Amino acid sequence: MSHDPSHWEYKVKQDDFNYQLTLSGHTHGLQMGIEIPGWFKWSPSKYVYKQWAGLYEEFGRYINVNRGFGYHAFPGRVGIWPEITVIELKKA
Repeated sequence: MSHDPSHWEYKVKQDDFNYQLTLSGHTHGLQMGIEIPGWFKWSPSKYVYKQWAGLYEEFGRYINVNRGFGYHAFPGRVGIWPEITVIELKKA
């Protein structure tokens, strides 16, 4: 777990230990954006964070960035729905 997805970008994905999955949050999707599931996803947070919402993969390592269900500063959200992520782990 890592509070800020930037930590994964600059430390975890390059680490010698093969961390397969990192769970992160922090961005809140900047509490505004547009999303059409499976087709289009945009928020101004993409200009601040390379990984800002959803599941990303590089070098066989994954990070899931949750948009959270609260807010920061502005008490609301526009187009970025609150999120609770459910991850099901299966044994190979």
